[in-house]
Amino acid sequence: MRDAQKQMLSPAAIWVMVCALLNVAGWVLSAMGQLNRVGYGVVLIVSVAAGVCWYACKQPNFRSGFRLHRFRRAFPLAFGLLAILALAGGLIHAPSNYDALAYRTPRILHWLAEGQWHWIHTDFQRLNTRGCGIEWVSTPLLVLTGTDRLFFLINAVSFLLLPGICYSVMTELGVSRKVAWHWMWVFPTGYCYLLQAGSIGNDLFGATLALAAVDFALRAARGRCASAAWLSMMAAALMTAGKGFNLLLLLPWGLALLPAAFVLLRRPLITLFVGLVSILVSLAPTAVLNARYCGDWKGLKAEPVNLSTGEPMFHLEVNAVLVALHNLNPTFFPFPSAWSGMVEQVIPADLAVKLSHHFEEGGAKFKLGEIQMEESSGLGFGISLLLIPVFFGLRKTRFPKWRGFPTKLPSPSVTVPAGAWIVTLYFFTQSGLGCPARYLAPSYVMLLAPALGWQSASTLLTKQWWRMLAMFGFALAALLLIASPPRPLWPARTVLQAMHAETSSSPLLRRAWNVYSVYGERSDGFAPVRAALSPDLKLLGLVTFDDPETSLWRPFGARRIAHVTHADDAVSLRKQGIEQVLVSDYIITELQQTTLAEWLKRFDAEVITSMDLPLRASRGPTAWHLVRLRPSAQDTVRQN
Repeated sequence: MRDAQKQMLSPAAIWVMVCALLNVAGWVLSAMGQLNRVGYGVVLIVSVAAGVCWYACKQPNFRSGFRLHRFRRAFPLAFGLLAILALAGGLIHAPSNYDALAYRTPRILHWLAEGQWHWIHTDFQRLNTRGCGIEWVSTPLLVLTGTDRLFFLINAVSFLLLPGICYSVMTELGVSRKVAWHWMWVFPTGYCYLLQAGSIGNDLFGATLALAAVDFALRAARGRCASAAWLSMMAAALMTAGKGFNLLLLLPWGLALLPAAFVLLRRPLITLFVGLVSILVSLAPTAVLNARYCGDWKGLKAEPVNLSTGEPMFHLEVNAVLVALHNLNPTFFPFPSAWSGMVEQVIPADLAVKLSHHFEEGGAKFKLGEIQMEESSGLGFGISLLLIPVFFGLRKTRFPKWRGFPTKLPSPSVTVPAGAWIVTLYFFTQSGLGCPARYLAPSYVMLLAPALGWQSASTLLTKQWWRMLAMFGFALAALLLIASPPRPLWPARTVLQAMHAETSSSPLLRRAWNVYSVYGERSDGFAPVRAALSPDLKLLGLVTFDDPETSLWRPFGARRIAHVTHADDAVSLRKQGIEQVLVSDYIITELQQTTLAEWLKRFDAEVITSMDLPLRASRGPTAWHLVRLRPSAQDTVRQN
């Protein structure tokens, strides 16, 4: 047992324990009202001291798995270069992931302002209903550094752990070591992972934890190792907190861990303790709070999502097409308008209406972008090209006789991929989301492991054309990282300005300028508004829904933002001490179905200044109004 425990001190094990610690700390400090620098300082000091004492007593054998000489070979070298490019983008550019700027970072700022987690007063309920896994890992970075520039390190660590975890999972699922060694460098370069390596999105974070959970479960089952099983439990819990859709992956994870159940039962007290910790770091606390505040543990009553709209077979068919389409979509696609026009002509009118009812706009219209983006990417074009000959090769593969197949049914190489396929098909029957390929990021390795276990995958490794195809895929991924609008590694705006792209007669140049300029300013999109605010303003009201609010908090700690909802009025705002409000013209006209004049009359306010802000490339510049609430009669008498 001692040797097994020593072997479990790997980078992945340390990462799981750190993430679990920070999630526990977030909830505990929040419950104590000490979600602040002092609270986290105490947690870190105690944790480091406990870690040093444990290390001195146990003297574990740390195994990083890193071997520098490996990077002399083509596949590891290509992965290493891509990792450098991806992490360089995170270092050079401020965070620009829209969801993070709109709700993940703002919710942290709201919590810190109150010193604890709380149900935020807002119309944009994503601030409240989503799991807190990556937020609790991000919070101490913001508290101790005062900036969100280091948030990308969470995904950087997740990305660098992927090759080793992928190799371990594939070999445990029956893929030969040789095939697994090559694909351990290929899988992480899938666009759904690579584009988030320097980002602050939460898909990569959850995907790495999901694969780690299955990896530790498989190791626990094979080696009868309790410590691996405990790590697996914590990783599985964290993956649900990182991404709610990962709840579905509890099935393949449970099938992987099932053979280790007796190992856990032999250590009931520690297993019970780890189980309680796992519940605390999972989606469970958020689910309980959702049930309390909005009457639905999933939060769908507060934040409707396009799920379970009926006709599961229709959903299954469309999602299968979308996943194939998004994975086969070229890395750079210069004809999105022509594609959209063709789709509009091909799809019958009645089917188009049905699609719009069941799916988000991107999925209903089978939209494709000019360039692969982290918000919609699956494995991507390069890896898809490598997989196609694997599947075609299966036709020539001599499959094992049925006589020996029943004996393999209970093995993890069958049950775990089968579980992954079952939950994926179920997800397809329910989802009406526009980019299902991205949500499969935690599942791709498990889904494809059976195909990589056949002889065709091994035979292809000896083919020079296939290896050259792999290098082509790596090169495409490198070009994508260099050109990626959120984190370009070339002077995009400088070059486009020199070409007068903003006023060019070329639609392609104008579109390029629009995209690069919007992404370049997104991290601080509200900077013009901040410049118009009084320096001594400590509380600003905000009429918003899914806008990159983070910018308004900068510099962090300078002011607080309070959301103004459709149910508020002038009296409620004055009670909160709100004197000025930033109003989105789009929100009040499109979502609240009113006009600016009516809104000003309702809140007894007047406009200070107005400006157009290009916060979304797809929507273009939208009008924002900074308004002042007129003093009430009581305030006037009090001042006199």
